[in-house]
Amino acid sequence: MQVSLKNYTLRYLSIAFLVIITIWAALFYAFILEEVYDNVDDGLKNQKILILREVYEDPNLLETNEYGINQFRITPVGDDDDFSEENYLDNEFFYMPYDDEMEPYRVLRTGFYAPNQKPYHLEIRTSTVEEDDLILNLTTALLVLYLVLVLGVYLINESALRRAWRPFRIILENLNLYRFGKKDYLKPVSTNIMEFNQLDEEIHRMWRRNEEVFDEQKRFIENAAHELQTPLAITINKLEMLMEDDSLSEDQLTQLAESKSSLRRLVNLNKALLMLSRIENKQYKDVKQLNLNQLVKEISADFQDFLSFKDITLQLKENGIFDISMNKDLALVLISNLFRNAIRYNINGGIITVHIQHNQLSITNTGNQVSLDQEKIFNRFHKGTQDSQSNGLGLAIVKSIVDTYPELSINYRFEDNRHVFSLKK
Repeated sequence: MQVSLKNYTLRYLSIAFLVIITIWAALFYAFILEEVYDNVDDGLKNQKILILREVYEDPNLLETNEYGINQFRITPVGDDDDFSEENYLDNEFFYMPYDDEMEPYRVLRTGFYAPNQKPYHLEIRTSTVEEDDLILNLTTALLVLYLVLVLGVYLINESALRRAWRPFRIILENLNLYRFGKKDYLKPVSTNIMEFNQLDEEIHRMWRRNEEVFDEQKRFIENAAHELQTPLAITINKLEMLMEDDSLSEDQLTQLAESKSSLRRLVNLNKALLMLSRIENKQYKDVKQLNLNQLVKEISADFQDFLSFKDITLQLKENGIFDISMNKDLALVLISNLFRNAIRYNINGGIITVHIQHNQLSITNTGNQVSLDQEKIFNRFHKGTQDSQSNGLGLAIVKSIVDTYPELSINYRFEDNRHVFSLKK
C-alpha cells in the first residue's frame, strides 16, 4: 500500500522512538538503582561508624537486639555463628505498619568486637525506593515523553515539513500538467531549498531539449509532407495518362489502377500528416463564432452519397444550439472526420444519430458489436479494424484539433451496442 512521505517518515520515526526509549529506559532504570544503592550504602557505612563510636562510649547499646527508632540491632555471636568484620549489603523486605505491607529495605550486616572483646553482629537497615513504584512512574513518564515526541514530529510534519515540501508538490503538479508547447500553465517554483531548485532546473532543461526535438520533428514532417505533394501528384497524373493508352492489356490496366489507388492513399496520408503538423504548429489562428448545428447540416448533405451507398439512415436531433469560437476550417475537418468514421465503420443498412444539445454534440453509429479500445482510438495510425483504406489518422486529427481548444473535450463510449463520440464544451 502506498503512503505519503510524511506518513512514511512518521511511521518509522515512531518505531525508532519506541525502540530507543525502551532501551534507554532499561539503562536509565539500572543506572538510577545503582546510584540509589550506592548512596544508601555510603550512608549505611557512615552510620555503622557512628554506631560503633556510641557503643564504645555507652556499652548499654549492646543490648539493642531489636530494630527501633535508630533502625539497627546488635546481637551476640553464638558458638555456631560465622563471624566477620566485613560489610555485607543486601536487599530485604520488612513489614511497615503505616502502609500495612512489606516494603524494601537496604541492610548492612557486619561484625565487631565490643570493649569487653566479645564479638557481636551489627545489622543496620534503611528504607529504599520501591522498585515497582519506580518502574511504574518511569514507564508513565517515558510514555508521556514518547507521545509528546510523536506528536511533536507530527506537528513538525504538518507545519514546517509541509511548507518545505510544497515546492516538490508544485514540481509534481507541473509534470502532470505539462504538455508539449504548453508551459504557460505551469506554476513557478520559489524555494530556498537547493535540491528542489536543482530538480526544477533539470526538469526545465529536459523540457527544453524535448521541445526542441519535438519542434524539429514537426518541421521535418511538415517539410517532408509538403515536398511529397508535388511528385505524388505528378506520378498520379502520369498513371492516368498511361491508363488512357489503348494498347495496354486488362492486366496492365488493373495493375496501374492498383498503383494509382495506393498513391491516392499515400496522398491522403501525406495530407493528414501535413494537417496534423499545421494544427500542432498553431497555423490555424483565424477564429470566429460558429454554429455547429449549421455545419452538421452542411456536412451531412456532402456525405449523402456515401450514406445512400451503404443504405445508412441519418437521424438528426436538435435540442439546443451548439455555438463555439474556433477556426472554421478546423471545425469542418473535426465534424467531417467524425462523420467519415461513423460511415466507414458502420454496417450496411445501419444508423447514424447526431444529437445536438447546448454545449454537446454526440455522433452515434451502429457497427461492430465490440467496444473499441478507449486508450488507443485517438492514437496515430491506430485502426479499430484492419481497414486497408484507412490511414489511422482521422481520430488522431480530431483529438489534435480538440486539444487546440482547452474548452473542448472529446470522449468515446460503447452504449447499447452502439459507438458514441461526444464533443463537449
